[in-house]
Amino acid sequence: MTEVPTSAQMRAAERAAIAAGRTTGAALMEAAGAAVVAAIGAQWPDLAARPGVAAVLCGPGNNGGDGFVIARLLQGLGWRVRVALMGDPARLPPDAAANLARWRALGGLADWPPAPDPADLVVDALFGTGLARPVDLPPGWPPAGARVVAVDVPSGLCADSGRPAGGQ
Repeated sequence: MTEVPTSAQMRAAERAAIAAGRTTGAALMEAAGAAVVAAIGAQWPDLAARPGVAAVLCGPGNNGGDGFVIARLLQGLGWRVRVALMGDPARLPPDAAANLARWRALGGLADWPPAPDPADLVVDALFGTGLARPVDLPPGWPPAGARVVAVDVPSGLCADSGRPAGGQ
């Protein structure tokens, strides 16, 4: 049986790889985004064959940075992409801010909270493994009929237990 690392172990492994010079945070973010886009195509081949509308909800940390990568890659595959950022762009960590800048060169940001407009795909890149508190998604999210993919874990769930974050 394969042991799944805890969220703390995963963050420690990423920090160690970056500190040892084996990778960078930006490279990890790019790889994560590419892996999510590949997983979308594998899970839903019909979406890969017929790109539609994607709503990418980005959070205030590196999970949001992964979302900006995903948005850019989906747009490159022919998707119409709407991106919304929860939080202040000026407070993003450096790698996430760099990917926001790359996204902004291609498209803008929707207001927060975003309207639950029709979407074929919703990407939950709000919060990842470091979340320790409950989260309320914007009203109406995800839109009815949309397929949802979460980066790391669905926002609001503890990555280690699968239960709502914050002990609820």
